[in-house]
Amino acid sequence: MADVADLFRRLTAGVHVVGVADGGRRNAFTAAWIMQVSFDPLLLALSVNPGHASHPLLVRGGGFTVNVLSRDQLRLARHFGLESGRDTDKLAGVPWRPARHGAPILMEAIAWIECRLTVQPIRAGDHEIVIASPIAGEILSPEAVPLTYADTGELDGSRELYPPSL
Repeated sequence: MADVADLFRRLTAGVHVVGVADGGRRNAFTAAWIMQVSFDPLLLALSVNPGHASHPLLVRGGGFTVNVLSRDQLRLARHFGLESGRDTDKLAGVPWRPARHGAPILMEAIAWIECRLTVQPIRAGDHEIVIASPIAGEILSPEAVPLTYADTGELDGSRELYPPSL
């Protein structure tokens, strides 16, 4: 039987920075569990830990941005993924602008999508799934190759969270 952590790293997933805002409060975090779930209407799903600092901003603010990173932007994935927004302003020193509803768009992203929540979060184990409609977006670097979860190695330290076997 394959190592469960290695097995799940084979699932293709992009690594993105999700921006959130509620009023004047903003934060951003690294996420790999984002996917399209419908064509009509066009919908995305995002899995987020309800214990993280960004969760209340996402729910109260009613939306988020997905900032797509390129394969050579592991430093941004690390920056937004390894520190809590409770302890530091992760957006300080990073060029960004607000989307229509205030969530951060990273100026260095290769693409971005602004989304509005369509339903209340759905509990899924230790995370919550949010479903959202994309309302705006832009490709900033058409030739860039997106960063994938497999490219990040053990950046998130998740190996210890997987069971030893299925």
